[in-house]
Amino acid sequence: MTGRRGQLFGASEDRFTRPATGDERFLLTDVLAAQRATLELKCAGLEAEPLARRSVEPSTLSLLGLVRHLADVERRWFRLVLAGQEAPALFSSEADPDGDFDGAASGPGAVAAAWEAWREEVAFAESFTAAAPDLDVEAEDEWRGKVSLRWVLIHMIEEYARHNGHADLLRERIDGAIGV
Repeated sequence: MTGRRGQLFGASEDRFTRPATGDERFLLTDVLAAQRATLELKCAGLEAEPLARRSVEPSTLSLLGLVRHLADVERRWFRLVLAGQEAPALFSSEADPDGDFDGAASGPGAVAAAWEAWREEVAFAESFTAAAPDLDVEAEDEWRGKVSLRWVLIHMIEEYARHNGHADLLRERIDGAIGV
């Protein structure tokens, strides 16, 4: 393939070559793992300043903001809602609900701290999911009411897929990279 389509689909991707059959837990966690790997790939190789570079004014959308946002989303659904832990958001708050994006400024350690937080939340989510007796584990959420682990996994896939689309556009704007 040539042109833009060839750039997007020319390389083999391990993220999307795993089995497309299996039980529900395997398929949901595998697709979510591929979406998480996509976020890491789209942000790879950028120094702190480009990672924090904004989209187009007045938007505060940035790759660093996406990492911070997804760390908070992972934390909310798996720690706070499903596990019932006292786990306030790391980058946003009731007083600053857009802090995950608005506060995503480059600086010493800001990028490393965001990645560290995201990786900790992903590890917790993976551990929680693996230990759950089944996908019917339920919890009460103030926004959605009763939710199951199954629904949270599906919601997380949707969340990552949407934001990975944003990351595509941001990355292309930053350094012209497409298809990463």
